[in-house]
Amino acid sequence: MKEDSKISRREFLKRSGVGAAAFGLAASGCTSGQNGNSTEPAGEMTYRTNPRTGDKVSILGYGCMRWPMIQDSEDNETVDQEAVNRLVDHAIGCGVNYFDTSPVYCQGQSEKATAAALSRHPRESYFIATKLSNFSNWSRENSILMYRKSFENLQTDYIDYYLLHSVGNGGLEHFKARYEDNGMIDFLMEERKAGRIRNLGYSFHGDKECFDYVLGLHDKVHWDFVQIQMNYMDWNPFRSNGFNAEYQYNELASRGIPAIIMEPLLGGRLSQVPDHIAYRLKSRNPQGSTASWAFRFAGTYPDVLTVLSGMTYMEHLEDNIKTYSPLKALTDEEINFLQETADLMMQYPTIPCNDCKYCMPCPYGIDIPAVLLHYNKCVNEGEIAQDSQSDGYRKARRAYLVGYDRAVPKVRQADHCIGCKQCIPHCPQGIDIPHELHKIAKYVETLKRNL
Repeated sequence: MKEDSKISRREFLKRSGVGAAAFGLAASGCTSGQNGNSTEPAGEMTYRTNPRTGDKVSILGYGCMRWPMIQDSEDNETVDQEAVNRLVDHAIGCGVNYFDTSPVYCQGQSEKATAAALSRHPRESYFIATKLSNFSNWSRENSILMYRKSFENLQTDYIDYYLLHSVGNGGLEHFKARYEDNGMIDFLMEERKAGRIRNLGYSFHGDKECFDYVLGLHDKVHWDFVQIQMNYMDWNPFRSNGFNAEYQYNELASRGIPAIIMEPLLGGRLSQVPDHIAYRLKSRNPQGSTASWAFRFAGTYPDVLTVLSGMTYMEHLEDNIKTYSPLKALTDEEINFLQETADLMMQYPTIPCNDCKYCMPCPYGIDIPAVLLHYNKCVNEGEIAQDSQSDGYRKARRAYLVGYDRAVPKVRQADHCIGCKQCIPHCPQGIDIPHELHKIAKYVETLKRNL
């Protein structure tokens, strides 16, 4: 791995114009965790250089899809702005300077909430990334309206990193309809030329045919960056759900296009691993968290500009800051160890749901992510009851059913799925959601019958 720039926190704040007050925040904000354990980083945040603009980007990027939410008296969910402010202040104080949002995140509230927190800091001290999320209406008029609305929501007159959102989801023809046939790529290239977009790229969730086609537009578009899903499970296409992170990363690197990494934890599944996997990772590095292995893997590759994490809780933010302050790149032997670990994890039949909620709302009221995540949780914790005659069956049966009713209201459970398949095209992971829901509903019915 080539050694990239690691500027001091004081120098970073000096360059960005934050000044002494913010340095005091940085000095005090990275010393202790919420649980009283020391989370002081071993050094300064690692930065990577954008080869096009010279931006010094923190290797840890903040994904703003999972801001903490609160419910009002009418059960409506809104972003907890005070909590967001605390998280953003702590992140900036510890050197994080890349914030990734979208018009559709947090039920449409993420851009405004992110801006409200960031606007309390100098504009030069952070980079904003947002997206053209024209999933349901990709007319040129609506797409331009969405683009311009982002400037208003984000309280800015330029966007540092602008993405075509979820390219490949729905196939190649869907990409062409959303971005080529309506002239939006040409429009955004002109916006970049005018300086309202500093870097133009896309996030990718599709197959090789679509990846190669869109990357092939580089001669025309000159993509400044590409956001891909990369983690130690998806590195090998035979383990992943059709993804080939190694191929995508190498294709980008060969063209000198920086990669931005999403889903380094596979929606949290690489931090909530089965007990024997957690023991394996902890035995190798007792001081590091389970999640730190995944973040070190993603950050080890030199053409990665930043690694996104949707950090809802302060303890997650603190742990990731510690991992990347500074990044200790994996050795070849440690990478092989992770690949062996991934092979062991394939023995557990979890559903590759990342809790992105793109499948929602379900027209029949099913809480699809909650159903799938409860199933995965029970798989990881050994609470799947396979045989009514086996030891521990009754305990596992009760744990699944009681936990299911607590996690998902009965009217929103899997047995209400009629197989309409409206959710399938929206799933970035390519999950056959009705098939999985029917499988879970059948399993639950079997548990209820076997008293």
